[in-house]
Parts: sequence; structure tokens; C-alpha cells
Amino acid sequence: MRLFVALDIDDSIRARITRFLDGVRGFAPGARWVRPESLHVTLKFIGQQSEDKLEKIRRALESIVANTIEMNIRGYGFFPSPGRPRLFWTGIESGAELASLATTIDEKLAELDIPKEEHIFSPHLTLARGAGNSGSPRKQKSAGKQHSFQHLQEKLAALPRPEFGTMTAREFFLYQSQLSPGGSKYTKLAAFALR
Repeated sequence: MRLFVALDIDDSIRARITRFLDGVRGFAPGARWVRPESLHVTLKFIGQQSEDKLEKIRRALESIVANTIEMNIRGYGFFPSPGRPRLFWTGIESGAELASLATTIDEKLAELDIPKEEHIFSPHLTLARGAGNSGSPRKQKSAGKQHSFQHLQEKLAALPRPEFGTMTAREFFLYQSQLSPGGSKYTKLAAFALR
């Protein structure tokens, strides 16, 4: 099973992002847009694991003690850069607690022989991926210049910076990701409280 750890977002923020996406989706018709119900803040991509390892992962995550996290969701950007856009995202401003939680999760799971993250944690919500690629950092190195977002970038430059709201994350989740032709389906397998 394909697993990852993430924070969910409040319904009010999801609704604001949905309205924003409805207004800009037409400027990048070739992009693969994330379904609003699938929006989440990835803390750690675990990848393919056997069902036997699931309980060990759950216990490791359950042992984490961390505080609630205040997040302000606003603005937008492109990975890996505006000049070579492959992924369109909205930003997350937060204190040190968010990065600390991601680091703690990474370290706990490394004890189970799950590879550590290669890149510095950069909190965001993925809104769309350029046509023909996954947006995965591992696949970006070989991908050619992506023009899916050119018109979107031009239109966004004329608009005010979007503000989607603030929220307090009170728990994080272990998710299963199931790939399908219609997009990935995410299922929460376990919840872990933040204090």
C-alpha cells in the first residue's frame, strides 16, 4: 500500500480554495487540477509499504508528541521555479512547529528503514500539476520545459495575492493513496492528536 502522512485543512479554507480554483482553472486547461476534497499538507511521503509494516508505522507516529499548529494559507507559487513551472501551489505560513513536526516524523520513520527526505520541507498545498508529469521532485530533473501554466501566470500577475484563511491543525493523519485514471484517492487510516 502507498502511504503518506499529512495535515487536513479546514472546510472553510477548502471552500475558499475551491472558489479560487473555479476562477483560474480555465487559464491552464492542460494542467491536472487537484480535486478540492483531496487537498492536504504533506508532511512525509512514505511510499509503497507492505501491510505487515503498517502497524509499526502507526505505532511510530502515535509516539510523537507535538503541539497544535497555526497556519495561514495564502499566495501561490510554482515548483521548481516560475520560469520552469511544473507544479502550482498555494503557500502555508506557519511557525517553527510545522517544520519541526515534519522533521520528527521523518526521523521516527527512518528508524523503520523508511528513507529520509532528500529535500528541505516546504509547506504548501498542491493545486495543479503540469500536463504530462507528476510534479514529483524526483521526476523534475529530467522533465523538459513545461508551458501548461504560462497563461495562468500571466493572469495571476494581474490579480491580488489570494488569502484563504488561518486555521489550527489539531491532528495529523496517516493516509493511503490509491492511484486511478481519475486521480488519486486518499483514505485516512489513522489520526494522531496534536497537543
